Amino acid sequence: MVGINQDVAKFVVSYYNWEKQMFLNKITIAGAFMVLGSTAMAGCGISSGNVKILSNDFPAIQSVTAGASACAGDGVTVEANLTKDHKDIMVAALTANPAQYTSVIASNSTLVTLMNDGLVRPLDALVAKHGAGLNPSQMITIDGKIMAVAFGANAQHLFSRSDILKKAGVSSIPSTYEGVLAAAKAIKSAGLMDYPVALNTKAGWNLGEEFVNMYMGTGADFFKPGTAQVAVNNDHGVATLNMLKSLVAYSNPDYLTYDSNATQAEWEAGNVALATMWGTRGGAVLDDEGSTKAVSSNTVLTGAPTWGNNARPASTLWWDGISISANISDADAEATFVAMMNGISSDVIKANNSDTVWLGVGYTPSPASAGVSATAADGAAPYPMLPFMGALHGALGAEISDFLQGNESAEQALADVEAAYTAAATEKGFLK
Repeated sequence: MVGINQDVAKFVVSYYNWEKQMFLNKITIAGAFMVLGSTAMAGCGISSGNVKILSNDFPAIQSVTAGASACAGDGVTVEANLTKDHKDIMVAALTANPAQYTSVIASNSTLVTLMNDGLVRPLDALVAKHGAGLNPSQMITIDGKIMAVAFGANAQHLFSRSDILKKAGVSSIPSTYEGVLAAAKAIKSAGLMDYPVALNTKAGWNLGEEFVNMYMGTGADFFKPGTAQVAVNNDHGVATLNMLKSLVAYSNPDYLTYDSNATQAEWEAGNVALATMWGTRGGAVLDDEGSTKAVSSNTVLTGAPTWGNNARPASTLWWDGISISANISDADAEATFVAMMNGISSDVIKANNSDTVWLGVGYTPSPASAGVSATAADGAAPYPMLPFMGALHGALGAEISDFLQGNESAEQALADVEAAYTAAATEKGFLK
């Protein structure tokens, strides 16, 4: 991987041709782990415009929005709303005319959601005018149009406490989820921790993502080939639910409230020894801020585990990137694009090297990037950028908690998922 290591080259994702759909006929992410050229702008190069950014909230995005905010002044305003609830408000906010935000920092899943409703604009003209330093392989291109510019790579992977594992008699970092369960049992049996495992299992999007990651590890498809018909109500789906239930049995009983912030806080407090967390949390976990040297110095970041004798890591590869709203003036769109290019400049990357696996010039691979790099090198697949994947993700996040709490069978939970997805996909026109 250029910019991460030499083990990973381009990743190219192609999906089915949907001739009868009005949505995405072909999605191709070319080289989404290749290196960006320097995008630094002398003095930002803008003298007027309103820039309003909506995004998730984690260290890399904080750095990007701070870099964009450096363009404020002399007739330019820059505002940013960084919130973990961005996915819940982005569609309504960008549907307004003019849109409430001029840019959403998007990802695999959110870009498709925004495109389904025509809420983001092609960036070809802006890239041609202001993106001379960008590598063409970094363009997120859909139907031949640049719809986003990627700046960071991400994936969920394993965080381990080497000292706790050693005390429990576990000789090596687990590489499978069966190994994680065995290590968790050893830790609990030794009386070292009551709840040694943490996952991002907050009911809703986070819980849905845990199912997606684990199901990806089976190698099975989410949908029947060439259709939008869901295909998770099967033996792979049952096995996925059972593995998740086995893992949360070693988690805090409040696991359905655990998002990334809660999981990181538990880790830094020294309360867990094995966690599946986002790579973008690596830098914050490895420093001494909010934690202790005993925790940070014994934290090891490795690739996402496999399970069930399958070869593919149980994770998904993600990119974070810049999109520009459709319902804004061309002047504000241009000002926003230039400000965001400043936010991903080589100076920003160098100053915040450990925040993420940056895709731009100036990035130096660090211990914080080890888990994402290994997950990609081991063959993890990208999160599916299908127009109806969001409907399935939402159904999973809403319907599988009853099974995890022992209130229904795996088969019933998957039937509920199938029914919820079918209703949502039919309403949106993906199914008839």
